[in-house]
Amino acid sequence: MEYSRRRCLHLAAGAVALPFASRTARAQAYPARPVRVIVPLPAGSNSDIVARLMGQWLAERLGQPFVIENRPGAGTNIGTESVVRAPGDGYTLLSTGSSSAINATLYEKLSFVFLRDMAPVASLTRVPNVLEVHPSLPVKTVSEFIAYAKANPGKINMASPGTGSTPHVAGELFKMMAGVDMLHVPYRSGALADLIAGHVQVMFDGLPASIEQIRAGKLRALAVTTTMRSDALPDIPTVGDVLPGYEASTWFGISAPRNTPAHVIDTLNKEINAALAHPKMNARLAETGATALSGSPADFGKLIAAETEKWGNVIRAAGLKPE
Repeated sequence: MEYSRRRCLHLAAGAVALPFASRTARAQAYPARPVRVIVPLPAGSNSDIVARLMGQWLAERLGQPFVIENRPGAGTNIGTESVVRAPGDGYTLLSTGSSSAINATLYEKLSFVFLRDMAPVASLTRVPNVLEVHPSLPVKTVSEFIAYAKANPGKINMASPGTGSTPHVAGELFKMMAGVDMLHVPYRSGALADLIAGHVQVMFDGLPASIEQIRAGKLRALAVTTTMRSDALPDIPTVGDVLPGYEASTWFGISAPRNTPAHVIDTLNKEINAALAHPKMNARLAETGATALSGSPADFGKLIAAETEKWGNVIRAAGLKPE
């Protein structure tokens, strides 16, 4: 998913100014020293922004710094592996996202099994993708798009920021459920720019990256990919209105190495859920195009397991391989 780097870095810088809560006066059994939060994506990504917002909250509430470290590479596997190998003491955490569920099947020879080696702490946010087309395409609804794609098999170019990315697998799921054939065009960068220019015709992009282009009329939004409409685009229907059961979104959360003590996980989960219920945190998350996704560690574990199974089925059916 592509994001405006300048916009995201601006939001990250603003995180330190959030007057969320005063430090607790009493001593805490945990944490007793700074905590590292590994973000396996570049600075300025949505995962990075959310991690910094939550890190600031946790630092204020728990009285120790939560230091964000960006370790991008190998589709998030480099950063993830560093946390898998860290001690299970609560002082190294992972900013977990949809890629963790996708990579479990996409990569055949990982040195870890995410569901086995990582403990879910708390879910954080969910971000919609949006089915968007270049305005030159003669369609205005999902039904019209499906009909056009069936009449032009293999002639529609579907862009994504890379094989196995959330926009890519969202498109593959759409192809399977709609029974259409589109040509996947993976990009390392510039996918959104080529869609705006009309070099490709469709993309299942992250809403934060595309919303201003949609509002400016440079792209036409046909539907959002979540089960509910987005507050940011309330007039745009969902894909599921036409393809019942369709859902594809980007989500983020916090995980820890296995064997992390239960009281540590419970402490973090409690404070994260308090943050997600706070109006100022919700306002900040809305700026990134995200909505709060609160719940227990078990709830987050169920989400990861369900997403791993869902995207595994899509990846196997489509025969996807990492670049």
